[in-house]
Amino acid sequence: MQPSTAVDTANHPLPDDLNGWALFIDIDGTLIDLAATPESIVIPPELPVQLMKLSQKVDGAMALVTGRSIAAVDAMFEPYYFTVAGLHGAEIRRENAEILRKGMEAAALDRPRMVLQKFASRWPGMVIEDKGLGLAVHYRQVPEAAIAATHAVDGLVKDLGYGWKRQDGKMVIEIGPAGTNKGMAVAHFMETAPYAGRKLLVMGDDLTDETMFRYANETGGRSVRVGDPPFESVAEFKLDSADTVRSWIATMVARQ
Repeated sequence: MQPSTAVDTANHPLPDDLNGWALFIDIDGTLIDLAATPESIVIPPELPVQLMKLSQKVDGAMALVTGRSIAAVDAMFEPYYFTVAGLHGAEIRRENAEILRKGMEAAALDRPRMVLQKFASRWPGMVIEDKGLGLAVHYRQVPEAAIAATHAVDGLVKDLGYGWKRQDGKMVIEIGPAGTNKGMAVAHFMETAPYAGRKLLVMGDDLTDETMFRYANETGGRSVRVGDPPFESVAEFKLDSADTVRSWIATMVARQ
């Protein structure tokens, strides 16, 4: 991975002055490059401290909005702890505060866990990610398994009944709590300090980010999609890659 370089913020969909902005940033595919499996992603060594400085630049009005669990995010960026909406909004934690979780029980997924592990054993390269309150079927290494994985997840969601849903993403299908999404999480944050009254910027790369793009568009904010997804996005602006996002962050935190 090449180190990020400075960007020309004057010709950029991202702001060149952070004053008055609230920042909501997806992680995988937006802050960091996608990898074959969730465990094989690479965190640039300078990124955690740069994110902390970025948060300080906006007086704490920054949150990471991700499909990963909050525990997984903490492990990725230790020793730093950020405000996070995890599991696509099913978990929310403000900096150094108690985690608020959707009122579902992880034990409800005990049978789906076993079923999906057995299912994945028939597809070498498929990865089942256990998120506690969610299960993700990653088929990036076996794209021919997409239809079978969809059918398997649909059957399990039907068996689980009320309170659970299927969530599609890039080469992944998930089971997670219903009634939550990233847009709702961003709206929750924007109701209170230090976010309320600020200009809204959201950045993401996947289907799960479309709800926060819509929320930003509807409230006069700025929505930025990273990369070229295989679907039509409602995001108003586009960046080429996660490296471009990291370059912007490096440029902004380097300013006095």
